[in-house]
Amino acid sequence: MGHSHSHGHNHGHSHGHGHHHHSTNNKQALKLSFMLIATYMVVEVVGGILTNSLALLSDAGHMLSDAAALGLSYLALKFGEKEATLSKTFGYKRFEILAAFINGLTLLAISVYIFIEAYKRIMTPPEIMSIGMLIVSVIGLLVNIGAAYILMRGDKDENLNVRSAFLHVLGDLLGSVGAIAAALMIMFFGWNLADPIASVIVAILIIISGIRVTKDSFHILMEGAPENINVLQVREALLSLPGIDDVHDLHVWAITSDFPALSCHVVTSPDIEGQPLLKEIQKKLHDDFHIEHTTIQIDFSDYPCKGDHCN
Repeated sequence: MGHSHSHGHNHGHSHGHGHHHHSTNNKQALKLSFMLIATYMVVEVVGGILTNSLALLSDAGHMLSDAAALGLSYLALKFGEKEATLSKTFGYKRFEILAAFINGLTLLAISVYIFIEAYKRIMTPPEIMSIGMLIVSVIGLLVNIGAAYILMRGDKDENLNVRSAFLHVLGDLLGSVGAIAAALMIMFFGWNLADPIASVIVAILIIISGIRVTKDSFHILMEGAPENINVLQVREALLSLPGIDDVHDLHVWAITSDFPALSCHVVTSPDIEGQPLLKEIQKKLHDDFHIEHTTIQIDFSDYPCKGDHCN
């Protein structure tokens, strides 16, 4: 995708350019797939009501959560670009995590609703118009394949948002496959139970992704250390630098999914030059752990401050 022009001559600038490029790419991908899925979700709800299929309705429930995830992710990227203010010093980057958390809770609620509905239907299986159900679910499958393809072209490796949206759409794809299978079973064997059973399978998918999203976003909201950074290793790495006697008050957390931050106190002897040491530390954290946002305080060993609440 035409971003090769920044590579040849302009090396100093290419990093910033690449980042900006990704974010517009992501925004486009999210916006497109959001519109696709939101539109089709409405069709599926109507189809589910007309054909009386719970599998279609639960797939629509899943699509609703998808559309919400995509819409929120898109808003989060748009919001995240807003400049930091004096009252919100990190800007609106946390919005994405808050959005993901709410989204996770919604998923859990939807799946509980589907379970209750399915239970009623297994007790008294209703009549289902299987041909309509088949048509709607096949188109649903195609829509999901389209959305998955669009998101694949965004950079789903770097951004938690795009990745979770992609996983949502994959889950949806399976939901549509389930609805297709159920429709075929009803058509050929008159087996109406296939409908609530397919819907339960979708509900289980929704619960799994709901738990994951809720857990991951809760972890970030609680200022937990990012999954890919081992705090003990960070500490060891800092202690291995010459001149550093001790490291304390060390905190590693994430502002948002791809923005780790670190703060700590390092203890050195008074004859060590502060500036070169800071440069060393920053280089080490950047090279080994990809942490760019750091706040480091240098304490001297003859004036020690201990523990996690130094002043």
